[in-house]
Amino acid sequence: MQNTRLNTLFDDVLGQFGRWLRNPWRRTSLLLISLLLGNFLATTISTIAGQKAEPDVAIAILLVLLTEGTSWWVYRNRRRENNAADRANSVVLELFNGTKLGLTYGLFVEAFKLGS
Repeated sequence: MQNTRLNTLFDDVLGQFGRWLRNPWRRTSLLLISLLLGNFLATTISTIAGQKAEPDVAIAILLVLLTEGTSWWVYRNRRRENNAADRANSVVLELFNGTKLGLTYGLFVEAFKLGS
């Protein structure tokens, strides 16, 4: 790929973000925020889907595809983290995985609330 100004700017910003995330507290706080975001999304999705009750099957299929696709993407890339760009990319993957975990947990909690 050519080394244009936009590519250089993007690489610099990504590198600065990766250096910012070297602090373990910042990384942990972002992972916790992504987990809570997934939990919030689960509550929102179940409320919106339960309101109409028509697109339940389509939303369920979409959520299964989303969670399985995220799992495939995260765990496929776990094996190759050699350079700094891959490690910075792993933070994004961990954030997606945290959101997926929060979404799955939130949907289980919503199912228990509706079942009681």
